[in-house]
Amino acid sequence: MGTWMQKTAVSWVVYSLTQSKFMLGVSVFATLFPTALVSLYGGIVADRYCRFKVLLSTQIVSLLQAVLLTLAIVFFKQFAVWEIIILSAVLGIINGFDVPARQSLIRDLIVDKSDLPNALALNSSMVNLAKLIGPAIAGIVLEKFNDVVCFGLNAVSFIPVILSLLLMKLPKPGIKPKADKNLKKEFAEVIIYIKSTPEVSSIIIFVGVMSFLVLPFSTLTPVFAKDIFHGSAFTLGIIDGVIGFGALIGALFLASLKQGTNLSKVLAINTLVFGFGLMLFSQLLILPLALLFITVGAFGMMSVRTISNTIVQINVPNQYRGRVISIYLMALTTMMPLGSLLIGAVSHYIGVQTTVLIEGLIALVVAVLYGRYLKKDKLKKEEKSLLLHQPEEELIQA
Repeated sequence: MGTWMQKTAVSWVVYSLTQSKFMLGVSVFATLFPTALVSLYGGIVADRYCRFKVLLSTQIVSLLQAVLLTLAIVFFKQFAVWEIIILSAVLGIINGFDVPARQSLIRDLIVDKSDLPNALALNSSMVNLAKLIGPAIAGIVLEKFNDVVCFGLNAVSFIPVILSLLLMKLPKPGIKPKADKNLKKEFAEVIIYIKSTPEVSSIIIFVGVMSFLVLPFSTLTPVFAKDIFHGSAFTLGIIDGVIGFGALIGALFLASLKQGTNLSKVLAINTLVFGFGLMLFSQLLILPLALLFITVGAFGMMSVRTISNTIVQINVPNQYRGRVISIYLMALTTMMPLGSLLIGAVSHYIGVQTTVLIEGLIALVVAVLYGRYLKKDKLKKEEKSLLLHQPEEELIQA
């Protein structure tokens, strides 16, 4: 909740002080691009060392970052944009170590691995419940109090987070590889593994394309709140909140799926839903209707993050998991800030509504192409299965 409060407050403060769509993109870029730069090393750290200790350390450092961000607003007032951006970059570096350790640790906590897809979906439900509540609270706090209180509450929120980590009962840690291994060798190993595993490589490509061209639509929500719907910080909180609500419903839907469900097919269908929701949201000037369709879009968007993560977690063995997740994270966090810069610049010339409309169309195209890839992959597997089951004489003739 605190993290989403901070995200909403940063977007609102940056846009209020600069009135620049491009600077909105810069603020997102500052948070995500450093994550991409260090996430590969963060994945190696997660595979080498105790993931719990890494996670605890990142949360403590995140607390310090939140405190510094609050102090920057207190002391610099109307000149805090670059201080905010620099501290956002610091948070991005922290996340480069935090996310691979946290995502890898989730699987370690699940005793019955067949429960993993539902567990990951439930985890996403909790995250998106926070995404629903956090921006709504941020909107109220920004409206009734000020940005200092909003950033300060985020700093305070890390205290129960750290306490809850300390209260966790962890399973016995598995055997970790020795820490004197060559970094280039470890990286080369995981690249070879990804290339030889189409289920994983296709998902990483899918996430990279969506992160670059579609997911950065969220960069423009302050512009919709202020310029399209002529609202305030509370309006931004409502928009971000309903996006969180749609994503929460999407995550609960994914958590309810039966074991054995074709997750790749669900991903392709829900990406179509995401695209249609974005297109309709972008063109509506009536706020309640726009909120309805962005909720529908967010329902579909949830699959892009949750199912892709689940497919990676299911298919990747423990010894590679931290590094593969870091590459998955790099595809997400490298492309999204670059996309945010692109979206911010393009929207300056063609308008935010047209920009988001085009993003929705791109989502539809990606969904169709991914669906066609799945059909071809299924046919290849069926042909391979038939060959394996043919009598020996038929194989010789073939």
